[in-house]
Amino acid sequence: MGTRIAWTGVGDGEFFCPGCGGDRNYQRLTGRRRFTLLGVPVLPRGETGPVVECAACRHHYGTEVLDHPTTVRLSAMLRDAVHTVALAVLAAGGTRTRTSLSVAAGAVRSAGFDDCTEDQLDALVEALAADTGRLFGEPCGAAGLSIELHEALDPLAPHLAPAGREAILLQGARIALADGPYTPAERDVLSTVGAALTICADEITRLLAAARTPS
Repeated sequence: MGTRIAWTGVGDGEFFCPGCGGDRNYQRLTGRRRFTLLGVPVLPRGETGPVVECAACRHHYGTEVLDHPTTVRLSAMLRDAVHTVALAVLAAGGTRTRTSLSVAAGAVRSAGFDDCTEDQLDALVEALAADTGRLFGEPCGAAGLSIELHEALDPLAPHLAPAGREAILLQGARIALADGPYTPAERDVLSTVGAALTICADEITRLLAAARTPS
């Protein structure tokens, strides 16, 4: 005597497989348990699952594994986060210089926007200042910047290691420092960035101070 599970596919897609360590196709399965006698199913024993089966390694995982973004999705989230932080810091800085725009454009290109230019960033920040609605849906100001930053960073933070979260904050700090010391508005934006990345206040202060020290 034993138990056998008959699996039925109820959906599919792509996910990050923790067993394979990369993006893979999956099938979502539900199952029905049955008692078996000499290998023959005889009595139902209720339902089980659902589970996620990797199409490559065939291992089964709980459906919570689908909460982790794929590598492609995570890269897009990181790219958008760096772009949003760069724009927020530039907007908070008030007067923008070619130096700050150059540092910001370099960070955004490194994150994945290969064609990003200083002029494009400058135009986007001008659109924000004019409240044309091209970038931020909220009125220009601290509240609008805070909402936009949280929308970009809150979903990303749980999937980054501490070093990754610190790197995003430090990128923003370098943009702010490119044309001189932090302004109060830049500090406020960087504090919002750190909080959205779940970095504690003391650590934010330490990192912003460290960014001012030449390496």
